Amino acid sequence: MSTQTTKATSTVDLTAAPFNLQPADIEWVNQTIDGMTLDEKIGQLFINLNTSLDLDYVQNVVTKYHVGGLRYNNGTPADVQAHIRHAQEHAKVPLLVASNPEVGGQGSCWGGTLVATHLQAGSTADASVARDLGRIGGAEAAAVGCNWAFAPIVDIHYNWRNTVISTRAFGNTPDIVIERANAMFEGLSEAGQLAAIKHFPGDGLDERDQHVVTTWNTQTRDEWDASFGRVYREMIASGVQSIMIGHIGAPHLSRSINPDLTDADLLPATLSKELTTGLLREELGFNGLILTDASVMVGFTSAMPRRDAVPAAIAAGCDMFLFFRTAEEDLRYMREGIESGVVTEQRLRDALTRILGLKASIGLHRTPREQIVPGPEALEIIGCDEHLAAARRAAEAAVTLVKDTANRLPLRPETHKRVRLYSVTGDKDFHGASADEFIQLAEQALTAQGFEVSRFDAPRGFDGLSRLTEEANENYPELYDAAIVFANVVGFAQEGAIRIKWAGAMSGEIPWYQTEVPTVFVSLAQPNHLVDVPMVKTVVHAHNPTAAGVQAAVDAITGAIEFRGTFNENVWCDTFGTRI
Repeated sequence: MSTQTTKATSTVDLTAAPFNLQPADIEWVNQTIDGMTLDEKIGQLFINLNTSLDLDYVQNVVTKYHVGGLRYNNGTPADVQAHIRHAQEHAKVPLLVASNPEVGGQGSCWGGTLVATHLQAGSTADASVARDLGRIGGAEAAAVGCNWAFAPIVDIHYNWRNTVISTRAFGNTPDIVIERANAMFEGLSEAGQLAAIKHFPGDGLDERDQHVVTTWNTQTRDEWDASFGRVYREMIASGVQSIMIGHIGAPHLSRSINPDLTDADLLPATLSKELTTGLLREELGFNGLILTDASVMVGFTSAMPRRDAVPAAIAAGCDMFLFFRTAEEDLRYMREGIESGVVTEQRLRDALTRILGLKASIGLHRTPREQIVPGPEALEIIGCDEHLAAARRAAEAAVTLVKDTANRLPLRPETHKRVRLYSVTGDKDFHGASADEFIQLAEQALTAQGFEVSRFDAPRGFDGLSRLTEEANENYPELYDAAIVFANVVGFAQEGAIRIKWAGAMSGEIPWYQTEVPTVFVSLAQPNHLVDVPMVKTVVHAHNPTAAGVQAAVDAITGAIEFRGTFNENVWCDTFGTRI
């Protein structure tokens, strides 16, 4: 197909932040767009989720669909790097390659360093952990060839029942979110990564998850301006390059732009011109690239038929569309939307200008194609000793004593030699961490400290009452001096609520024993477990199930290190009895 010339000229100022391009760079952007066929222009609007690391697969994606960017399923560092290198070498226009370094390099490849969760980085005395999170996560992403971080997360965890961002938000106030998000952004920038903050207009009020339902930010305009609006204004002023739009509706915000909207008219922000163009682009003055959250989420797909939604997202003001459902269908839907005028020539030109402008802002157009991805020697930093040491510092800085109302701590082998050890697990988390390796780490750490550890294992589906009578009897305090429960319950997406699921209704691991011996409950993930274990008098939050997280918990419980982490009011779950 021949190139398609259009009368539209871009309204985007590429000399301004966050692009800051020189005339030669802008000329490349314009000439490249002018030289594209319509199919190539349409392809640039999409970010593909590469479901295979096979080289022929990715070559087909970039040459047949002409995608502007890609995100891949994780693999070994060498495989991921080879995959991205092959993609860049075969793409006509260099690619934006995204990773999800929300907790560090683990979001970019197997073996990457889990530095800290967002909540962990927000639960320390200063912002250094957040900066390390960006610096290390960005460096390990860059080593495999990524240039675009879908981070930091700038949601505010107002509702303790919201488990979508309970560990993925820096905290429950705009102040902590702004401070730590800026620190992470600085770290990512140091590593040469573009940033995409998420999820506009703001998650953390509705307790549900956009993967399975459209959710709603129900703040008034004044409330939003003082919270999420303040966060976005400050991050835009800091120079963040892109913003991911959530499948989150906002009735009051939408009506502040268009008062005539009925309830039936309200749409998630990814499809709402009021929110994406009217609020973010025009009122907040964001000049950078706007992309949708994953377009296969039901929060998006339930709003309107796919044929309409694909072009509607671009028409609403999004510049890039995250993930195909079916590539041939989605490309056709976008073409139909362009040809019918749903996506105007002007809107298409502006979107393409921002996409290529973002690529030019990091010099992709000036870098020889074979040099965009570093060589295999770059992989040496992934999971290196320096990064693991930073993860240990983060663990020690954030381990938190939530409560110790019975003054049970410290527990030491000299006074509490015999420890009964319990575990509570969930499914693998978003980042693929093992759901049960943590209990082995806990047993090893306690044994190394000199405790005699006896583990209670409660397989699912067993006869709870028969095992309960074996575990719970008057001999318990004669057998054990203390009990410690480690919980790694994370879950993601399809779970509307993430709560402790005991092995049975009256099973032996439920803390009945807290009246018999000193009992410590340690969360390695969720901050909301007190709603399920309010009876426990000593609760510790260690944030993640890595060796560093578990060791920091054991060291703090035994008094080897101080508890230095902080917590916010969400830990009490707005429930009577949790503070006792």
